[in-house]
Amino acid sequence: MKFFYKLERKYGKYAIHNLMYYLVVLYGIGLIISLWNPMIYYRYLALDGNAILHGEIWRIVTFLCYPPVPGLFFGILALYMYYSMGQTLERVWGAFRFNVYVLLGVLGHVLAELVITLAFGYSPNLLPVALDFSLFFAFALTFPDVEFLLMYLIPIKAKWLATAEGAVYLYYLIAGDLATRVEIIMTMANVIVFFLLTRNYNRINPKEMKRRHDFKTQVRMKPQGRTRHRCAVCGRTEQDGPGMEFRYCSKCVGNYEYCQDHLYTHKHVTGEEKPDQLK
Repeated sequence: MKFFYKLERKYGKYAIHNLMYYLVVLYGIGLIISLWNPMIYYRYLALDGNAILHGEIWRIVTFLCYPPVPGLFFGILALYMYYSMGQTLERVWGAFRFNVYVLLGVLGHVLAELVITLAFGYSPNLLPVALDFSLFFAFALTFPDVEFLLMYLIPIKAKWLATAEGAVYLYYLIAGDLATRVEIIMTMANVIVFFLLTRNYNRINPKEMKRRHDFKTQVRMKPQGRTRHRCAVCGRTEQDGPGMEFRYCSKCVGNYEYCQDHLYTHKHVTGEEKPDQLK
């Protein structure tokens, strides 16, 4: 976790802001191509290992033109949905973290294509389907209770959709041949590696668990009239409004609580910052 924050402080200035906008533009170009002549994509833009090894390196970017959903109406709805999810993740995670997540997914696809081409003697022409799913999976992990309309009719929470799709990938990982396993592992590596690197393992530290337990005990013992919650950024308490909600940030090192307005917008404390630096 600290390693990632150090990396962000050093290279965060190079992050591409509003990255999902550029991805959606590529998706839109691919949607137009698919409606006009789908073979243009497969002949000149798709991720082809043999073609890349023979100099057609533009394919490591142009393969992203493949639209998430075919057809004009549903394709436009899919573009809007992915754009909304990507923008939300970037606002919550920050531009650098979102950039790294997408970049790992793209690199995973390219490496999987090249490895399968060199090791198994054929080009699988991988589509960015796993990258699309990894974006949705990240959104579902971050906002598990957000509801989507299955077939545009049935409301279902994101966590259940992600679980069902993940079960399909798990089935092919177990039942598929070696090339299929290599493809799934490498194209979904951004989900595994990224969440392992950014997970806050301090939450399961015995000392940290004891500290939280002692804090909750002290909160329950506070006399009447004293506030129990205070935002570390703006200083508001539960007495500032009947609907005020407060949460602890699992990514901050230490005991910091935030109101609903600053839970996703505050600067994470890594152990080096002071509370007044959050404002």
